[in-house]
Amino acid sequence: MEIRLLRYFVAVASQQTISAAAQQLHLSQPTLSRQLSDLENELDTTLFIRGNRKISLTADGQYLLKKAQEIIQLTDKTTANFKQKDETLSGEIYIGAGETKGIQVVAQALKKLLQNYPAIQFHLYSGNADDIMNKLDSGLLDFGIVIEPADKQKYDYMHLPESDTWGVLMHKDSPLASKEEIRPEDLHNKALIISRQTTVDSELSSWLGQEITNLNIVGTYNLLYNAAQMAKEKLGYVLCLDRLIDTSIDSSLVFKPLTPNLEASLNIIWKKNQFFSTAAQEFLQELRKTIENE
Repeated sequence: MEIRLLRYFVAVASQQTISAAAQQLHLSQPTLSRQLSDLENELDTTLFIRGNRKISLTADGQYLLKKAQEIIQLTDKTTANFKQKDETLSGEIYIGAGETKGIQVVAQALKKLLQNYPAIQFHLYSGNADDIMNKLDSGLLDFGIVIEPADKQKYDYMHLPESDTWGVLMHKDSPLASKEEIRPEDLHNKALIISRQTTVDSELSSWLGQEITNLNIVGTYNLLYNAAQMAKEKLGYVLCLDRLIDTSIDSSLVFKPLTPNLEASLNIIWKKNQFFSTAAQEFLQELRKTIENE
């Protein structure tokens, strides 16, 4: 299966018509149609449902689209890191991170790196720990910033100096807003909105003294900003990290820390035996220097 055919397939899936995709790819419509038929024959499956006006994907087509996008991204990432001029270091660095203040130390290291090597580009991917580790395993990311614990047998890591505090985000008018700290018993029978990442479940379950699934979970979130909008509408109490959402005097939201105190240590991780591009190697060295100077 050629990468060229995958690019054609993704273009048609995106444009939803052969004519628009052919125009984007600078191909004739018959040529593109023939290439897509060849791809379906090669895979021995039907990828498209051809309607009167638009083309949609079959279940196999949807599966191939996800994989094709990953393959194309990985191919482009690899190619870009080989296209380096002799006189200056260039290349691309791919970093995944959840919503955390720990990204600041990474930003400091990237700033110093780009001052020395302005031809380098960095790409940030936002997601929870499960998303990030999946992309690390697939080779789509070079580094990931995750909350402890992480699988130390699977990844190498560097501890970041920042740590985040767990607590509850809620509307100012909520019954628990008058408390200085939130205890496990305060959350019994309360409507809760929790993060979807699996590592968080084990940490919070330990703090609660019971499985978090035993509580009244009304929703889950991937991005805290979206969960904060739910809290504004008083849909529930959001279990989250501090300093990520505005809770100043003008905000309708407040954050209350958990007690006993529960902090989230942060690591930047990468696959064991990872072969880094020169740009990624330089970033890792700069990050070590930045952490040492903290």
